[in-house]
Amino acid sequence: MKSMTPYADDTHHSGRMPSCEAAVECLSVNCGPLPAVVEVSRFGGAGGVMECHISVRLTGADSMDPGECLERAYQRAMDFLGIDAASAVFRRIFCSDVSNQAEVINEILKCFEGDCATSIIGQAPLPAAKFSLWAYHIVDPVAPLCKELDNETLGVRRGPLTHYWSCGLVDGHEPGSHSQTRRVIETYDTWLQSRGMTMAGHVVRTWWFMQNIDADYQGLVEARREFFQTHGLTSDTHYIASTGIAGCNRDTGARVILDSHAIAGLRPDQVEYLCAPEHLCPTHDYGVTFERATAIGYSDRRHVFLSGTASIDHLGRILHEGDVAAQLDRTMENIEALLAKAGANSGDLAHVIVYLRDPADAAKIAPLLHERLGSVPCVMVHAAVCRPGWLIEIEGIAVITAKNPVLPDF
Repeated sequence: MKSMTPYADDTHHSGRMPSCEAAVECLSVNCGPLPAVVEVSRFGGAGGVMECHISVRLTGADSMDPGECLERAYQRAMDFLGIDAASAVFRRIFCSDVSNQAEVINEILKCFEGDCATSIIGQAPLPAAKFSLWAYHIVDPVAPLCKELDNETLGVRRGPLTHYWSCGLVDGHEPGSHSQTRRVIETYDTWLQSRGMTMAGHVVRTWWFMQNIDADYQGLVEARREFFQTHGLTSDTHYIASTGIAGCNRDTGARVILDSHAIAGLRPDQVEYLCAPEHLCPTHDYGVTFERATAIGYSDRRHVFLSGTASIDHLGRILHEGDVAAQLDRTMENIEALLAKAGANSGDLAHVIVYLRDPADAAKIAPLLHERLGSVPCVMVHAAVCRPGWLIEIEGIAVITAKNPVLPDF
């Protein structure tokens, strides 16, 4: 592995305030003449295993092929971190026109060496650009990663645990969002069972994308709830951290798309389901079924998966309708409340995605986000939230230091 120490003129540090136990370092990478903004985070635990998140946002690549610009900026980020493509385990490419960008996407994928789960989602990057990228890497200083790619799913073995990232699960032949959701989730459940896992016991994070969320969300909600009720996922047990958001697939018949992260061998004592009822009501209060946040513990670290979070109060009401800046403030207040339940704060964030219903709000929101998050790897996209009154939604991943030797290593 190359040195992880950057040159002083290549980067600047985030101005955020980390928690006292924080070890996430967030940095902006100097891309030189490339019309791109690159941000990276890295966390190195006591066991020496490093995790890195990379975001690449194009900034008007009129003078350069956007696919080439994305590839070169991503390579710049990896060079800066001293890592290579073999350590990549998950990537998501956000596309402005996924139906007409297949040729460029295929060229980009050819340049991404090594086995990796790759999610391709039609959500236009903001400010307006053809593509953005989120990439997640794991670097083990002892040995190369043990990876196996099986169609849409990458498995990464880490001691007694195997992480599975599944991308782009669809069934575009069914007529509506309810039946498509049912087929997708049943097919995924069958795959989980074939590997000794269950939805309730091993899936830690899902993303549900809908081609037309205003029309398709209710069908997804009902089909998911029906499945959960018969598979051990109820308000008396637990749900799964999740985001339900507008987004489309290269399969134009797919009204619903699923990305997922499951962990084979996951122990119940590794998992904590987080809630902040004084700020956000339980989701089942208004008929939906997901966890606000889930923490997964390891011997030297803890991951906090924040579901898509919006400007909501403890009674489930939308706050600050029509005011996107005020909604951002309340959304971040809710995120801070959830992180606090895990002993963390926004200074521990390693990556965020920001969804805006109206792309015209990007110019107002971008500087406000930078004030709050500094150089946290961030992707902002045009994507409608599940209620029309919500103008902004944010999800994220936080990583905090832990000392719990009875738990498995990461």
